Amino acid sequence: MKRIAVFRKVSPERFANDCGLSNAQEVYDSIILPKRATAGSAGYDFFAPIDISLKAGESVKIPTGIRVCIEEGWVMSLYPRSGLGFKYRLQLDNTVGIIDSDYYNSENEGHIFIKITNDSHENKTVTIPAGTGFAQGIFTEYGITYDDSAEGVRNGGMGSTNV
Repeated sequence: MKRIAVFRKVSPERFANDCGLSNAQEVYDSIILPKRATAGSAGYDFFAPIDISLKAGESVKIPTGIRVCIEEGWVMSLYPRSGLGFKYRLQLDNTVGIIDSDYYNSENEGHIFIKITNDSHENKTVTIPAGTGFAQGIFTEYGITYDDSAEGVRNGGMGSTNV
């Protein structure tokens, strides 16, 4: 296995600014860095920083408090945990989240947000207690074309590259 990344928390100030909770420091202190459950797991589980309850059709944007420093040439893709997708049709609103290596140094400290929707067609409410895995990140190596000439610089999250 190649070791190509490291997870860290964003600063307490960044988290407090992004989450808007009155108990932001308490929540920040309890954030768990993503980790694999078993030696054979491909996905790094992301844990809910707060209790989440979504009725069918509801969505929530979750500030994870996490950033990831990834070597150039690699990307982390985010997906819902398989069991939650299977039982509740829990989905990421952008289908698959893509965390590029240059996101880490963005003005928002590379703070990873995950927006999920309970797309249950059976009126099921999904409850995710704080500290429970709800999404997973998988690292993938990628290539570029021979005639690639990208020189832009990222300074933010979704839509920040204006492409």
